[in-house]
Amino acid sequence: MITMLCTVFLSLTLASSVYSETNSPASPPAYTAETELGDQNRVFASRGSNVTLPCRLHRQHGMSFGSVGMRIKWTKLSADESVEEDVLVSMGFHKKSYDSFQGRVHLQEADDDDASLVLSDVSLDDVGKFRCEVIDGMDDVIHEVTLEVQGSVSYSDGVVFPYSPRLGRYNLNFHDAEQACLDQDSVVASFDQLYEAWRSGMDWCNAGWLNDGSVQYPVTKPRGPCGGANARAGLRNYGQREKSKSHYDVFCFTSGLNGRLYWLVQPDKLTFTEAVQACQDDGAEIANVAQMYAAWKLNGYDRCDSGWLADGSVRYPISRPRRNCSPTEAAVRFVGFPDKKQKLFGVYCFKGQQ
Repeated sequence: MITMLCTVFLSLTLASSVYSETNSPASPPAYTAETELGDQNRVFASRGSNVTLPCRLHRQHGMSFGSVGMRIKWTKLSADESVEEDVLVSMGFHKKSYDSFQGRVHLQEADDDDASLVLSDVSLDDVGKFRCEVIDGMDDVIHEVTLEVQGSVSYSDGVVFPYSPRLGRYNLNFHDAEQACLDQDSVVASFDQLYEAWRSGMDWCNAGWLNDGSVQYPVTKPRGPCGGANARAGLRNYGQREKSKSHYDVFCFTSGLNGRLYWLVQPDKLTFTEAVQACQDDGAEIANVAQMYAAWKLNGYDRCDSGWLADGSVRYPISRPRRNCSPTEAAVRFVGFPDKKQKLFGVYCFKGQQ
């Protein structure tokens, strides 16, 4: 009997550890972060705003906050929680902030028990879990709070897009992928964001990094080169990959436009250098890939003209499929990375909100 119970337990354990390569709409994968954290540990903010991340010391021994030897440390956890990035450390009158948080963070200190962090000029790169550690004599607390930036959770507030560099397909390790997305005013997408994009119809047969270090791609129309014609629709999962040595594309995420993308009417075609200058002469800047995807997906922008973008690529957005533009589907069409000296294309510009 004992042997039989052990066998059943082992089978259940092994079954629960299997991760299916595909996920169907009828049985989406469980994702319980919001349930585990609870609303009180989740804070929402918009890009460019200020936000307060709560942390309070629940005192047991009657010492006053700010006593000699009291220490507060705020850190930010990586997506897989394997790395902690220092944000702010405070010991008495001595306070120090670090790296991208310098000049953007300070302690709220509204009362004796308050160790909350005030973060200004919030960006998409700030999305994630922050940890507060307070030690004051015999009292201590460790508190975690997740910051979500407008558009960073709900796919309807943003857009996921695949990206590969001028070098071509599968040339980005994880760290290069992070930088590639940042260069396009975006961040590496999360599993949730890619999953919602797939549910909304995204189909892409090239594998790309996600922010947890996994490599996946979404398939809505199963076919031979994309996992097999008989496979179910879903997310194809390569699992965790070595971040420095493995090379793939990347899925980036950007939130809504804070400005306007537009086609710049010009009498002649432009080289890349001329395109950059033409946008500047119009009081704008040459648009990036994320801005084109956001204008296309969120605003329905449609233009059947190939134009330069800031990364040196040439693309055009089609929201109304038609002959000679994109006959079968709405899409951002990719022409390529042509020689920048070619005078064959126009340009898409972007004006931020004043």
